Amino acid sequence: MISEDSKIIAVDFDGTIVEDMFPEIGKPKAFAFQTLKLLQKEGHRLILWTYRFGRKLDEAVAFCSENGIEFYAVNKSFPEEAVKEREASRKISADIFVDDRNLQGFPGWGEVYQKIGSKEQETVNNAKPKKKGFFNFK
Repeated sequence: MISEDSKIIAVDFDGTIVEDMFPEIGKPKAFAFQTLKLLQKEGHRLILWTYRFGRKLDEAVAFCSENGIEFYAVNKSFPEEAVKEREASRKISADIFVDDRNLQGFPGWGEVYQKIGSKEQETVNNAKPKKKGFFNFK
């Protein structure tokens, strides 16, 4: 169920969903799959956003599927988008990016959920909420 409060969340794989063992698949990070399932249940759309492509990307998608996560899109902004394989890790459109390479490092899935999943949170990453305007229909 997609609601007005739902976000599009781009999630990195290596170092974020699993321990970074690239090109192998590392062990799942603590609470990664539980948190991702909860975010999906709350109506957020998840995009797998990773450097991986080709067979290594297919392995990551299959690993997530085996752990109960089906992504809205993979390395693209929406499912129908046509992307050449070598362009797969380009910048995509999302409301939130969850990645171990941000300036603060990866905070852990508990903090990620507190910032994104909790309906009581007014801000994400200390950003002010967007004001609704005449042209903003969300």
